[in-house]
Amino acid sequence: MPASPSTARAINDRLALRLLQQEGALTAGQLKQLTGLSRPTVADLVERLTAAGLIEVVGESGEQRRGPNARLYGIVADRAHLAALDVRTEGVSVVVCDLLGRELARASVPITDDTGTGPAVEQAVTLVERAAKEAGAERLHTVGVGAPGLIDPATGELRDSSGLPEWHRRLVAALQERLPARVIVENETNLAALAEQRDGAARDRDTFVLLWLGHGTGAAVVLDGRLRRGASGGTGEIGFLPVPGTSTLPSATDCEGGFHSLAGSAAIAELAAGYGLVATAVSPGEPEAATLVRQAVATLPSPSPVSSSSGASSSSGADRFLSALADRLAIGAASVVAVLDPGCVVLGGEVGQAGGEVLATRVGERLARMSPLPVEVRASTLGGGAVLRGALLTSRESAQDDLFAPRSR
Repeated sequence: MPASPSTARAINDRLALRLLQQEGALTAGQLKQLTGLSRPTVADLVERLTAAGLIEVVGESGEQRRGPNARLYGIVADRAHLAALDVRTEGVSVVVCDLLGRELARASVPITDDTGTGPAVEQAVTLVERAAKEAGAERLHTVGVGAPGLIDPATGELRDSSGLPEWHRRLVAALQERLPARVIVENETNLAALAEQRDGAARDRDTFVLLWLGHGTGAAVVLDGRLRRGASGGTGEIGFLPVPGTSTLPSATDCEGGFHSLAGSAAIAELAAGYGLVATAVSPGEPEAATLVRQAVATLPSPSPVSSSSGASSSSGADRFLSALADRLAIGAASVVAVLDPGCVVLGGEVGQAGGEVLATRVGERLARMSPLPVEVRASTLGGGAVLRGALLTSRESAQDDLFAPRSR
């Protein structure tokens, strides 16, 4: 059945807005060329979108730069302001952007273990309010929150998870109470995977697994372009994966003895110490493991060895540490590959980015020996910043879906 006139208008409007979002400012003639619509139809949609306050004239194009045909139309960037939060056990980071994703303010606050639940929540909410004020935002339209733990697929709420501070769950409710904004919560690793797929190491992949390596461990699964969360929202809780090389087994309330005990930041730091490596100049908020891995990679001969087998010529502590770490990471990655056959594993988080191609290559070599399934191992290009980026992308898309939705006339 042909679309009704109102439905056709809505489809055309959203198409034009998406093009303006992707391509930047365009003339009516360029919109006509890109959409394939007639000149009168484009003129009508430009008039509608301008009247709705969604687009505006942002300049002129052409040699003469005059007349209606030279007008450049762009999305009204300050029609909505968005915030993205990265909630960690040790603090909170926030970035505030406009509807086009341009950063207007950024801030962070550390939250120590001895901070009470109430004060911790207040610090975090105040941080968001101050960042919004600094950005010149009277109100926030949408707030995307990335947090560790399980997100209930039915309610979208952060579930009570053992080992995580109580203020995490209280923060979401406080944001909803204090801010006149839509608050969207997602697992931090899932957001990192979305960011790596959109802007990072997995831009050419619609099926891959992100192995998160930061203070803790996690995994995100993207199959056929869709993020998979599982029946209870727990897809990717790889820290609980039983693995060889630990002294115990994980339990329902504690991942000690699971893959976390091999690949968490504390475990990697302990491994490095065994090879005589000590972290220097650890950046605030960065896992010690990331500093250790970055230092180890930097001390390798150039060009870096492409093979890290037991017969490798280099026998430095750094080289042997990276080889031992690759052994550990390959254990967890091999389990994922055997079950999902993703074809690509991204070593994400601060540690994955710090290891770069050196660590990715070593893990890839081990997977090739352990698994009959072909898999490419890549290093994260976004590192720990992927969580904020993913939260921003989520909040931006949600806001645009709302603002760009057809209105009844």
